[in-house]
Amino acid sequence: MLPPTVSIFLTFLQFYLPKEFSLQRALYITSALITAYPLFRLHQNQRREPYQKQRTAWLTSLKEIIREACGSHHEHPDFPPEHPDVSVEVASKLSGEIDSLYRILGIDDTTSMNFPEPPILLCTVRLHCVFCADNFHPRTLRRYKKPMTVRVLDRDFNWKTATLFVAYCIKCESEYYPDRITYRPPGTSFQRKQRLESDANYLRVSKHGVWIHRRIAVAQEKALLRFHVGWSTFSEWLNDIVPTKTAITARQSQRLYQEHFSRRLLSAHDLIEEFAVPAHSTANVLSESVRDAIGKNGGVVAGAMDHGCLDCTHLKRYHSDLNDIELGVLSGDEEAIVGIEPQHSQVHSDTEPLMEGPHSPAPEVATIPSGLARFPAQQQRIPGSKRGYVRMAVMDGKTITHRICAVKECENPLTNYRNGRFCKHHLDRSDLCGIASCGLHVSEPGALTCASATHKMWYQKYLTRFRLSFTGVRRIIRRQENQANTSNNHSGPGDTRIRPDLPELDGILGMDVEHTFRARTTYCLQTVQWACGCPVGWGKVFVGETPSRVWRILDAIWADYPDHRPSFLAYDDACSLLRHIVTQDRNNLWITGTKLIVDAWHYINHQATDLLCRVWCNPAPSNSSQPDLITVQTDEQGHPHLTRAFNTETAEQLNAWLNGFEAQLRQMSDVNYDFCVHVLMMLYKEEVERKVSKRSRELDEIFWASVNSTE
Repeated sequence: MLPPTVSIFLTFLQFYLPKEFSLQRALYITSALITAYPLFRLHQNQRREPYQKQRTAWLTSLKEIIREACGSHHEHPDFPPEHPDVSVEVASKLSGEIDSLYRILGIDDTTSMNFPEPPILLCTVRLHCVFCADNFHPRTLRRYKKPMTVRVLDRDFNWKTATLFVAYCIKCESEYYPDRITYRPPGTSFQRKQRLESDANYLRVSKHGVWIHRRIAVAQEKALLRFHVGWSTFSEWLNDIVPTKTAITARQSQRLYQEHFSRRLLSAHDLIEEFAVPAHSTANVLSESVRDAIGKNGGVVAGAMDHGCLDCTHLKRYHSDLNDIELGVLSGDEEAIVGIEPQHSQVHSDTEPLMEGPHSPAPEVATIPSGLARFPAQQQRIPGSKRGYVRMAVMDGKTITHRICAVKECENPLTNYRNGRFCKHHLDRSDLCGIASCGLHVSEPGALTCASATHKMWYQKYLTRFRLSFTGVRRIIRRQENQANTSNNHSGPGDTRIRPDLPELDGILGMDVEHTFRARTTYCLQTVQWACGCPVGWGKVFVGETPSRVWRILDAIWADYPDHRPSFLAYDDACSLLRHIVTQDRNNLWITGTKLIVDAWHYINHQATDLLCRVWCNPAPSNSSQPDLITVQTDEQGHPHLTRAFNTETAEQLNAWLNGFEAQLRQMSDVNYDFCVHVLMMLYKEEVERKVSKRSRELDEIFWASVNSTE
């Protein structure tokens, strides 16, 4: 059969499709006919058997496909609706003459079901220059030089050849690429800047003309979220499934990650229009610029301050709101915690003197600081005032670290993350002995110690400090347990951790010898999230998780959002944080506007003799002093039980999720670490909000009406 000509196709359009149909609909119906031909083959094959019906089930299905293609209910923005009667008539006409149609159109077993793909053109979506503002005569864009041929990985994971067009403005000389705009800032005549196009379909991942469709970047995002896939693993997976031999390198995979998430982060923070970076910058420069724009060494998760759901935000409750059932199950014990059996070994009566001896609590632990009252004040509702709402945040530290300068107390990043030890300010120490107190030059280039035999021997011991057999490890643990039992350190066997068994040096214990043989690491990653799990912000602790450093992170997160501070903040060491803040500033907002509590899991292990902890930081006191923290639920037998109103362990749940990224983050530079943590917090927030929406836990109009109610 000869292939059909254009004249035959025009005849088909003229006789079978009305002129009211759009061109898109006509082409769609034609493609539906060609696609459905395998069903017609099966129909003909069945009809060859004797005693077969004229109308087989195959033919019925084929006609149904044609009806759907002609139907006016077809939802597509490029398919304007036609009159239903016309669509039904067309479908009936096509279905009744299906045999003739396939013969006229030349469709048979040799006809390919695959249409030639249109050429791929990479071009800006802009029509006018965004820098030359002129409402009456906007500056149109001209073609810049000649089109270039590039390689693209399209949305279907196939390598294709594409043509790249670059536009430019003849007035300001700005250049418009598919994924960015480069320009010369006003008043300058040298370095060009670039802005990112947030909705670009293709992203450039190589200087040599390799572009990847944004859908591949979304696949990388989902692989990161669901499977904790890194850049290298994703590139290997891509190379496994893409049929052609062109390979994506790990560096290109990383560039795709950074280009995609730079746009995601900047758009989430509403910075995409004002963000600028040197034109055609490297991936590292781009990541550092984005990191500096949204938060260095910490930051706020975009949109988190405006988050609210029924799991983290509750109506304000007062003591007068407690009903008889609730009052009946409350114990009246200020030290008891809802949902946890009392620990009798830790109970301490106020009428009994605190025990004396070598292990009695410190005076500041056994008393309430002078800036606080003996008991938290009961908040009374002012008649006629709005009820309001309360919201809880949870904070915790996670030992996911990255490397920093080996010099003690230095928090600067390394200049070389491959095998370096120092920041740019301490590079001169590379030629000095690694024993910090020595100060002599190394014995030879590449060595880490001076010529001292003692220092060389100590360094060799340091290198082999963990090269032990199983029996050797057990021997060291037993030795350290014996030393702990004979000293004032009364940590139990469960607290035993293997420590390097290093010799003394110049009268200093091996554990306390200060050296620069390897880069140090940050102490922990401090995260804050609402009680539903939605991340709020994060920060890095460089040396130790002390109250002052934690306080500084909290102030940094809420610096621009003083009115969004939580009503309650759960933290595993909230009592120490509260004691520190009240001694520094008794009128601080974290004292007057937020109640600091210890999360339930850590509270049971705190000292029973710490009055501040058990009176002020109880996560769910059962004496009705904090109605916002407790609620009553009825079991299947109809018995009321007290439960905690908020989940104070969401920080532990976030930390468990972050465990899957620990191996990747530990090997990153400070810039990539910060960038990735920003990405992870954004993804986790979006995941939490999806779950909130799925469970219909949003704050609805009824909730806000109750918040504003004066009854």
